[in-house]
Parts: sequence; structure tokens; C-alpha cells
Amino acid sequence: MIKAPDYVLGIQPYIPGKPIEELERELGISNSIKLASNENPSGPSPKALEAIKGAFSDINRYPDGAGYYLRKALAEKLSAGESANESVMEDEIILGNGSNELIDMAARTYMQNGDEAVMAAPSFVVYSMAVQGVGGKSIQVPLKNYTHDMEAMADAITPRTKLVFIANPNNPTGTINRKDEFEKMMEKIPNNILVVLDEAYYEYVSDPDYADSMKYLRSEKNILILRTFSKIYGLAGLRIGYGIAKKEILNDMNRLREPFNTNTLAQRAALAALNDTEHVLHSRNINESGKKYLYNELDSIRIKYVPTEANFLYIPVEKATAVYESLLQLGVIIRPMGPHAIRITIGLPEENKRFIEAFKAVTGRYV
Repeated sequence: MIKAPDYVLGIQPYIPGKPIEELERELGISNSIKLASNENPSGPSPKALEAIKGAFSDINRYPDGAGYYLRKALAEKLSAGESANESVMEDEIILGNGSNELIDMAARTYMQNGDEAVMAAPSFVVYSMAVQGVGGKSIQVPLKNYTHDMEAMADAITPRTKLVFIANPNNPTGTINRKDEFEKMMEKIPNNILVVLDEAYYEYVSDPDYADSMKYLRSEKNILILRTFSKIYGLAGLRIGYGIAKKEILNDMNRLREPFNTNTLAQRAALAALNDTEHVLHSRNINESGKKYLYNELDSIRIKYVPTEANFLYIPVEKATAVYESLLQLGVIIRPMGPHAIRITIGLPEENKRFIEAFKAVTGRYV
């Protein structure tokens, strides 16, 4: 019988949550709320929904394999915004089936069996899965105060290192690395290493000292900046993200990019959502008000949490699995993060209130 390589068999598959309807049927409950996957509780942009409807008649055709119109719009937006002093070109943007595909593509492009990639722990689980999928080795550096330890990560680089993964803000803790520490780390990274900077929650960040990644786009350093339409834009179900890098890096990655890797509906919706500033502002405001509410409520019952720059909250607890299961029985779906922490998505006001009520009901037993 055919057998996969040991490094593939050693990968723990990502286990997605069950559909809400199935959980409710199994548990005999109703009216559940899902605060487990860091989705935008406000939903997608109305303009994106209209764009999807307008694209229905074209789905008998293959999508635009180059993502021409979306890459053009992204280049214009980036050039007019944070990169106003230096234009971003269309050939410096790559589209992916979610940023997950681009993470996997970076590992397949630049790593071979036995190569190393440095990353924080805990951080986004897909990094280590992508590395192991090519027979590489993940060098996981523990967080310091729930944040990437930039100095220790730089010290972990060896001649075998090909990639450095940084999540900023970090998932699952919601913390960021600020300009000074990020720049000091970038100075230490050799010029033959690719920094994969995952900024999936970039649009939620309010800290003015947030690290400026775009300044490295044309520096001597090699950086791949990842962003997504799955979070603040509310298009998680369409799976579309993008990367920004030197065209030489993207030329390499495009050799492994699947033809037509982003579909027609996703491209049209993302194009419409990109410039719906009203929806983005509304989503950000909903998140900020929800964050303040959760902070106040958790402070009132003396529960520690990690202040966040994203749309989720990391809460250390003694028995994470027990807390998760107890909340599930009350119709509140959250994410356990190992044995001693949970992560909850910041939801709509009524969802946040529902979580707090349920969480207070179980704190006496497990927290």
C-alpha cells in the first residue's frame, strides 16, 4: 500500500469546528453564537454582496487567472495610502486562496527537506504545518509577555534558516510588535532569508507605534507581507487574500501558484469591498466598542486577559477544555487554545453580552 513520507504523516491536520446546526442537533440546544473563528460579526460589505450577484452569469467561465482588476485596485489603494511616498506596482502583489495558500506557497518555494523556519509559539498553526509539509523543521521561539520575542527569534536563526514567520498582530494572543523592536530584528536578519509577515488583522490595529512593514518592500531585506479579505472585510467564506513583495520574490512564487487559484465571486466581492470605507469603519467601531465592553466586564470579575489589537481576546484559564465544553452547553462557541487559555472573537453587542453571562456562570467552577 502507498505510504506518505513520515514528515507528512507527522502533521496534525487542522480540525475545523462543526457547523452550528450540527452542534445544536448533537447537544439539543438552539440559538447558539459562534465566537471561535475571528470572523467579522457585521458580515460582508453590502457592495460586495451586490458584486457577487452581478457575477453569477459569469461562473460558467474560468476566473481571471491573474486577478488583473483586483491587483490593480490594491496597487492603487496601497500607493495612495500607507505607501504614498512610493508606488506599489501590480507585479508586487499576488493573490491567494486566503493568505493560508500564500503561507504554504512561500514554504514550497523557498524550503527543502531539512531547512528551518523560525516562528513564535504559540502563533498561527498553519506556519508549522506548511513547513513540515515540505520536510522542513520549525524552530519555535516562546512568546515573551504574550508577544513575539524578536531578539530571541533573531538569535534562533542558523545557516539552515530559510523563512521567518511573524504574525503581527499575533494569533492567538492579539499582541503586536512595535516599530523599534521590529526594525531591530529586521537589521539582524540576513539578506538570504524571507520574512513572511502575516498582517491578517492589520486593519484593526489602533496603536500608532505599530511596525511599518511597507518600508521594507524595496529594501535589501526580503519580505512578504500577507493580508486578507477574511477578517475586517467579512469575506472569510470566499477565501481570498493577498501578498505584497518584490516582483522577483513573486516571480518565484508564481511558478508554484495554481492556475485560477482565486475564484470569480471572490475577486469581484473583494474588489467591491476594498473601497467600501463606510463598512470598514463600521466594523472597526463595532470591534472597538465590543473590546471596551469585554474589558470592563472581565475587570469587574477580576479575570485576567491579554489586551488585543485584533478582533479577538486571549484569556488565560486553568482548565480551557472544561470552560469550552461548559460554554458550548450554554450555546456559546469559543476556541480553546491548549490546556490553559481560550480565545474568543469580539462579536456584536448582544453576542458579547451573551458570552459574558455564560462565562460568569462557569467562572466559579473552572477559572
